[in-house]
Amino acid sequence: MSDACHGLGLAMQRRREGRRQEPDQAHEQRFECGAVLFDLDGVLVDSRSCVLRHWEKWAERHNLALADIMRSAHGVRTIDTIRRVAPELDAAREAALFAAAEVADTEGVVALEGAAGLLNSLPRGAWGVVTSGSRELAMARLRTAGLPAPGVLVSGDEVVRGKPDPEGYLTGADRLGIAPDVCVAVEDAPAGIEASRAAGMAVLGISTTHSREMLHCRWVVDSLAAVRVVTAGEHALRLTMCIDRG
Repeated sequence: MSDACHGLGLAMQRRREGRRQEPDQAHEQRFECGAVLFDLDGVLVDSRSCVLRHWEKWAERHNLALADIMRSAHGVRTIDTIRRVAPELDAAREAALFAAAEVADTEGVVALEGAAGLLNSLPRGAWGVVTSGSRELAMARLRTAGLPAPGVLVSGDEVVRGKPDPEGYLTGADRLGIAPDVCVAVEDAPAGIEASRAAGMAVLGISTTHSREMLHCRWVVDSLAAVRVVTAGEHALRLTMCIDRG
């Protein structure tokens, strides 16, 4: 399957490091890019228990099946999920109440493995966050997880069209002052992957909330601990991705 990594003008070069590796060991994939745009939930922070807790309460209140909601809720805006599963409700009002409850509840929200180290290794102007949640919620979860605040944050309440539309990622690249086709997006959900590809970005999948097979990405890591970054000039990064090819 082709990947957005192809044809984006990224300087990519495969190579083995050190001694010859066994077939089941990881190898390194090196490529250069101008900036990295991260999804938040499932990429930088683990908020699954919190998210599930609030959807359970909402589903019970409206007599809806939780399984139907969760089938496609991850990675998209709450208002879009509500519109899908309960079109008869006032989606804007319900989403605002939902967001307020989530902001007030950060129990179980923690940084994912490798997130702090990776963010702290990146120049401030070379990364940002594109999330389907609100700005207030994103900042609350970043603080709770002990992660640095991004210089660029594009939240779901700041865009007209949420993921899988590319608006958020295009906005993020624009705010960073970097062309989309030299950005890398890091995503854990199919909707986010579709959005970043539509924006013309290369995509690194992370298998925290979905299986590798569901992500349909050429490059997938289990955690951000597998990604190392070396600066390579004023406006370039050299990402070193350690990827287990199975």
